[in-house]
Amino acid sequence: MIALTKLNGDSFTLNAIYIEQIQSNPDTMITTTQGKKLLVKEQEEIVVKKIKRFYREVGLFRIAGQAGDDD
Repeated sequence: MIALTKLNGDSFTLNAIYIEQIQSNPDTMITTTQGKKLLVKEQEEIVVKKIKRFYREVGLFRIAGQAGDDD
């Protein structure tokens, strides 16, 4: 799970496994695998760092690295 902040300042957690896409235009919008769209205050780079940290914590980052996704 990663901690994020809605544009209205409310905090929430999101299971990073369900993130399909992240866009910045200029606000950061996350699209989940179910098609839900979430606008967050965090910049895209911060969200990506949080996702990578989460993947490392649950052991998925190592698996992705073995498949050729080193970062």
